[in-house]
Amino acid sequence: MTFALLAADAFPTTLGLLALLWLAAKLGGELALRLKLPSVAGELAMGLVLSALHRTSAPFPDVAANGAADLLANLGIVVLMFAVGLESMVPQMLKSGGASLRVAVIGVVAPMTLGLGGAALLLPQGTPFSVELFIGACLCATSIGISAQVLREQGAAKSAEGRIVVGAAVIDDILGLLVLVLVSALVATNGTGLPWAALLRTLALALGFLAVALTLGRFTTPHLFRLADRFRSEQVLLPLALGFAFLMAYLGSLAGLASIVGAYAAGLILEPAHVKVLEERELHSLEDLVHPLVSVLAPLFFVLMGAKVDAGAFFQPKTLLFALVLASLGVLGKWIAGYGGGKKLNASIIGWGMVPRGEVGLIFVAAGARLSLGGQPLLSPDIQAAVIGAILLTTLAGPIGLARALRNSA
Repeated sequence: MTFALLAADAFPTTLGLLALLWLAAKLGGELALRLKLPSVAGELAMGLVLSALHRTSAPFPDVAANGAADLLANLGIVVLMFAVGLESMVPQMLKSGGASLRVAVIGVVAPMTLGLGGAALLLPQGTPFSVELFIGACLCATSIGISAQVLREQGAAKSAEGRIVVGAAVIDDILGLLVLVLVSALVATNGTGLPWAALLRTLALALGFLAVALTLGRFTTPHLFRLADRFRSEQVLLPLALGFAFLMAYLGSLAGLASIVGAYAAGLILEPAHVKVLEERELHSLEDLVHPLVSVLAPLFFVLMGAKVDAGAFFQPKTLLFALVLASLGVLGKWIAGYGGGKKLNASIIGWGMVPRGEVGLIFVAAGARLSLGGQPLLSPDIQAAVIGAILLTTLAGPIGLARALRNSA
């Protein structure tokens, strides 16, 4: 039975697509591990293969366009970031807060400056400065989910470098949001004014959410989970914890942050002492209960991320060259940021951990695609393809470089 025959009924089609995605994720992850690469690299690569098959063979399904698969994939990245937060502790995060801030600031300024310079050199003369600036802005993003998965696979999520990478990526999300607001406003006003009110509002909402979550949340959640111990029903811990994580993800999105930042904050708040009573009652730790969900759902996210990129769009010589230059500058900028962690830490691990752009970089491109300058799209199809290609290359290079850096430091 082909996918074309199933097209009349959406539910069987979705079942077939999900089966295809999970099998592709497992196959790609296994091949990557055999090549001594992180499994996430194989999952991204399989997404590219599925995308290529759809574009070269019309009957083959467009997995990236399926709403149900996209929903499960986004749930997967939220659960992954919740699990990463559970493995971290607020005192540890605060201890590395200064280093994380330095890495984040350098990780925004350096690649953005390099990307702006590269665009100015390679694009034709007369290209508006707003276009070059936006290209540089696209390189300042960091995808926390990809590096977090590699750190988990390598058992380095609780290391000093791992905590700095995650902390810097969270700060980077806030700074990246501010950069996007700033650049978008400059395009809208043709560079005649800065949106100070919008910038201050965005910063206040983001910092206010994190401050309230990590203070008020830590005081209230122990009481809530002790109250839940009075429930007579079985298996209370996981549903209650997931409900809390999704609520925090929702509130984070209302504050202007990515939902994954809210999920990560939820994991930080739920320290072991808060859920100890329920863990003893159910004979399982919360981390053990969440882990199977991460294993099942997170790979869908990485496969779909690869499937949403048209790898053939940037194979024109000039576009490919531009993509390679931007990717190289993007890697260099984030690698430089690794030295902001301090002399006693492995700068290579931190730098490579900040390299992947992933879905965050694609969000920047999508925002640029909706902007116009002088009645024309801000990013032409060729430039858009080159930027997407650079994001794709850094997304693949990041986990590979991070895994090798971790192995070399062992």
